[in-house]
Amino acid sequence: MSPSDAPAPAATGFDAADPILEFDSVTVHYGPSRALHEVSLRIRPGEIVSLLGGNASGKSTTMKTALGLLRPSAGTIRIDGAEMTGAPPSARIAAGLASVPEARRVFPAMTVEENLYVGGYIRRERRGALRARAGEMFEHFPRLAQRRRQAAGTLSGGEQQMLAFARALMSAPRLICMDEPTMGLSPLFVDRVLDEIARLNRELGIAILIVEQQAELALSIAHTANVLRGGEIVLHGPAAELIDNPAVRDAYLGKVVP
Repeated sequence: MSPSDAPAPAATGFDAADPILEFDSVTVHYGPSRALHEVSLRIRPGEIVSLLGGNASGKSTTMKTALGLLRPSAGTIRIDGAEMTGAPPSARIAAGLASVPEARRVFPAMTVEENLYVGGYIRRERRGALRARAGEMFEHFPRLAQRRRQAAGTLSGGEQQMLAFARALMSAPRLICMDEPTMGLSPLFVDRVLDEIARLNRELGIAILIVEQQAELALSIAHTANVLRGGEIVLHGPAAELIDNPAVRDAYLGKVVP
């Protein structure tokens, strides 16, 4: 099946809401090499959107561009309707975006609690307010509460991922960008991390943009999905339709072994 043969995406229930994040025909270059070509993307409140594709398809480039780590050579980026195409990462975080980076990247020598305070820095609140916010994170993640004074580098991979989630939540975001959240985790923790992502979305109403190599896992929790190839979105639609379409899975996600 070619992209033009795919059925038009059905309504997802989010289509009427104003987007938090918009890409309009965004093109990005690494020097002379084009990494994204006229990518258009909408992420609405409470929506989980998955970016899928093979190596060098443009997934991570899209996320870095959303966070302001890369600047488009063409196109427009908006957050809550305000143009942010040239805005730095700090302005985007202040506008409601947060990041859970690839490989977690916690501060290993700092305690769990200190890592959380770093995540809340953008709010520029007094320490008492930050402490209260950290207390809310410990309620959401009881395992972290048990390790609040432990160095983050001594946590297991799954616990570090929970800390990365909690650190992102400290800035009270409306949209969290997650880059390969299951990378390097044991199968047990992979399921636990995906459950946590779905729980955060369900209980807190936070929108999530997720890049995940394990396509079926990402589709299992996403509302909508975008398949990238060569820096272009070649398929877009409800995640349930993409995961259940054998032709789409064979063409873009690889054959699934029963």
